Amino acid sequence: MNPFVRPEPPEPAPDAAARVLDTATLQRVGGRLGSNPAGVYRDEAGRRYYVKELESPALARNEWLAAQLYRLAGAPTLRYLRTRAADQVATEFVVLDKKNVGQLDEAERRQARRWLGVHAWTANWDAAGYDGDNQGVTGGTVLTLDVGGALEFRAQGSPKGRAFGHEVGELDRLRHDPDNRHASRLFGEIGEAELHEAITIVTRLDDAAVRACVLGHGGSAALAEKMLARKADMARRLGG
Repeated sequence: MNPFVRPEPPEPAPDAAARVLDTATLQRVGGRLGSNPAGVYRDEAGRRYYVKELESPALARNEWLAAQLYRLAGAPTLRYLRTRAADQVATEFVVLDKKNVGQLDEAERRQARRWLGVHAWTANWDAAGYDGDNQGVTGGTVLTLDVGGALEFRAQGSPKGRAFGHEVGELDRLRHDPDNRHASRLFGEIGEAELHEAITIVTRLDDAAVRACVLGHGGSAALAEKMLARKADMARRLGG
């Protein structure tokens, strides 16, 4: 199997696509696995979910939108589900075969590097994770496990402000910032051909699709235009 081609996940059943999780009706069966208050929940059918409790609905909307942009670009993440509580974010719970950048073999590292452009476009400074724990493997596919550090907020919830602008400096910082050691070790290995393809994944996205994704998932018109400006900045880097 080509390691750069992610098998399309099966489409959820129609009722699953519209399902809204209400944790008040679920059984909590586990605690948090990251830095945010969270827990593992189970429904009556035995399906498990990981639910984060964020400081505000704005943070939850930001992460939900980031996940939809990743999905638009084809970048593998956990499957996000809508929640009844506005300040919660939920994903389907999966058992990981590997759950740290340091555990990836060379083929898996190449998979992870393929999505550098998407991480940079969405300003996901936490793409690799502070402890290298934001990249995991299930069924042979390398996933980004949490996109809460993308777009307008840092992973711990503080606004990025002007640091999230129209230029995509993350293409360099994710590869070379010594303070982001797991990202620099992973993405710093990328070759020129790999980098070109990683950027192209973003630049070939349709502008109308990007705008519709942002506006359709709680983002503002200003954010939609910023994402298009960032895409154009990446195209200029390719000379396009």
